[in-house]
Amino acid sequence: MARLLDALGADEGLTRYVGGAVRDELLDIPVNDVDLATKLRPDDVVERLEAAKIKAVPTGIEHGTVTAISNGHPVEVTSLRRDVATDGRRATVAFTDDWQEDAARRDFTINALFADPRTGEIYDYFGGIGDLLERRVRFIGDPYERIAEDHLRILRFFRFHARFGKDDPDAAALDACAARANDLMALSRERIADELIKLLAVVDPTPTVRIMLDRGILLPVIPEIAVTSADALNKLVALERKAGIAGDPLRRLAALLPRDPAVAERVAVRLKLSTKARKRLGCAVASDLDVNAHALAYFIGTECAIDRLLLANKSTDAAEIGLWTAPRLPIGGGELIERGLTAGPVVARTLRALERRWVDRGFPTGADFDQIVAEALKSANN
Repeated sequence: MARLLDALGADEGLTRYVGGAVRDELLDIPVNDVDLATKLRPDDVVERLEAAKIKAVPTGIEHGTVTAISNGHPVEVTSLRRDVATDGRRATVAFTDDWQEDAARRDFTINALFADPRTGEIYDYFGGIGDLLERRVRFIGDPYERIAEDHLRILRFFRFHARFGKDDPDAAALDACAARANDLMALSRERIADELIKLLAVVDPTPTVRIMLDRGILLPVIPEIAVTSADALNKLVALERKAGIAGDPLRRLAALLPRDPAVAERVAVRLKLSTKARKRLGCAVASDLDVNAHALAYFIGTECAIDRLLLANKSTDAAEIGLWTAPRLPIGGGELIERGLTAGPVVARTLRALERRWVDRGFPTGADFDQIVAEALKSANN
């Protein structure tokens, strides 16, 4: 990092830490990503990085962002800028050398903090430090204007409140988000899904989600989530904690939805979730629990079994499955043929029947398993 800061003129006051890294350091929580803001123009950033033998990736150079790969770690370097025009989804920017002008275009006061790498001095133009101390998430300036610039800030507000906020959300911000909730419909579903998953991943998103549902925030984009769904989420979070199982955002999304795989599929497609996530969501909301927990995990997979068990209020079973490794069936079709079964469709049918007996009897081995094989072969030959 020192070499990167030297290359970007931090000693000359040209570059500062900005945003989440400063916020998290002040809160004494782990800093995962480091972002830099600089007076340098993007072309100058690239030129200086290349001269210092630091890889520069023009990830968003038209908007002023260059990613520097420093010791294998990506660091976003963004030139100071101001908005020229916005449409709620993207902005046209112009570059500036005014730190406060750059801070003014950011979303929340707690994200608009700068720090001097040389001295550690904090630059706070909009009361972000006070808001951090009060654990309050507050828009910079007029919330309606900030939301008009980028509609995604509605969901970001609730995500940041769930993570950093305390007590009731900022009233002005909440009213603005509720009034402009329909603006979410103009966003790509991928952006909505990404924010929602991040929100549901916080330690306990329930109080914030309850407020969102009460104020109709998600109604325009996920009308399938009922206002009372926060109760199901609250129960799930408690059960995850009781079972010692890490909270999972997809499982929590499933808790908010009706127990109907068709509805889950519709929501997953609308949010453009990955194929894997779509399948998991549909599996989690299914209500089939006719078999014991181990059999369920064997047939549908440990991950989905845990989801389904927790949603069915079976935290003890879920905890047990979380520590269990499903065994493999100790025999294959070739071995059945070696034992006298005629090759053909009967092999697959016999193998399925054998497997079903093996699972039902608790996955036995040795002589008990041999007995199951003998029974299956006898049935197939009759």
